[in-house]
Amino acid sequence: MFSTVTIDWYIILSVTLFTIGAMGVLLRRNAIIVFMSVEMMLNSANLLFVAFARQLGDLDGQVLTFFVITVAAAEVAVGLALIVTIFRTKHSISIDEINSLKG
Repeated sequence: MFSTVTIDWYIILSVTLFTIGAMGVLLRRNAIIVFMSVEMMLNSANLLFVAFARQLGDLDGQVLTFFVITVAAAEVAVGLALIVTIFRTKHSISIDEINSLKG
């Protein structure tokens, strides 16, 4: 009655998440939503790394996922600090309005 989840389902989910994230980066103008979309794309890659590591019976994909999460956390910390600093000076976080970094 219940079928097992094959790697095809993980690939379909990962491609769907990556597509949603890419569309968010390309279409949205809010800097915070762009950051969330980039994180969604990174997490879709992490899902594939873990799925293939499970399929192959190897831990390399899980180790790589750990490093991707670490780099993503650092990226978010720096990115949010920049967004807060830009918001304090420009009073907006719209990407269209932040086209130059002149004071």
